[in-house]
Amino acid sequence: MSPEAGETATKLLKDIVDDEVLCSYKELVVRGGCPSSEAAELLGGPRMVATLTEAGMAYVEPAGPALEPRFVAVSPELALQGSLAALSRRLVARQERLLEGHRRMAEAHPFPGVFEAVENRSVRVLTDRAEISDVSRALLSTARHHWLTLENFVMERPLEELVAMPPLPTFENDVKCRCIYQASCAESSVGARIIEIHTKGGEEARILPRIVMKMKLADEAVALLPTGVSGALLVCSPLIVGGLRQYFELLWERAVPIGAEQAEPPLSAVQQKILQLLAEDMTDERIARLLGITSTSVGRHVAAICKELGAASRVAAGAAAARRGWIK
Repeated sequence: MSPEAGETATKLLKDIVDDEVLCSYKELVVRGGCPSSEAAELLGGPRMVATLTEAGMAYVEPAGPALEPRFVAVSPELALQGSLAALSRRLVARQERLLEGHRRMAEAHPFPGVFEAVENRSVRVLTDRAEISDVSRALLSTARHHWLTLENFVMERPLEELVAMPPLPTFENDVKCRCIYQASCAESSVGARIIEIHTKGGEEARILPRIVMKMKLADEAVALLPTGVSGALLVCSPLIVGGLRQYFELLWERAVPIGAEQAEPPLSAVQQKILQLLAEDMTDERIARLLGITSTSVGRHVAAICKELGAASRVAAGAAAARRGWIK
């Protein structure tokens, strides 16, 4: 093959195969092959020869009774096809191992219903302190997208005896971790330190004057609700956990970010003005004239506001916004 074939190989195989494999393959392509007995020395060892062969990028070509067989490269197009096939086989094998691992984890998990619903086990009552502690820590590792907590530091032992447990390192990239703390949590030096450790670990924290119950929630799969100093409810019902998630989101919208004076609704400045005017029962046309925008734009903003509030109408949006403290 020609040097142009080497350039084609780079174009097709770069980042698909390892650089070392690509380099050896290109060497073989440009040379037009080599005697089979010299392939290992030329290409970097017997392992590279085996790698190219197994990937379908090269093969031993018989040269007749009187001549030594040659180790030759297939065309770059065929090499790409063979590399993709080998990559697919490896991915399938890894996927099978991943699924098997999840199956074993589900079987060995300290509590049921985390990965799949378990009939008649929607809610479990936990009374053993050690079990509650173990379940709490195990629950942390089940979160895949969201880890949500409500915390008031009401507990059996003095706060000074506890060691803060910051979010797992995986939360930094994969899991969004949010916590709403009761205002009193930040009033003690230990509580303030715990919040600081957690926020440095990637947690988003907000404050409310009062948190009536503690909660730990992983995605919408499972929740842990302490019921007193020595008891807790482990909830695996999708319906109940979904309701708890909505409850958390309502509190989150009312809560004040750490260091802020008041909570800010997730609306733009224009949408906030429109929301206030909606509460005064103004029409889209009048709002448009007041703000200097088109009524079509007002309609789009109203739709976005209703979606954010989960409201089916303008009236419902105004009522929902008032409940959340977004308008006065």
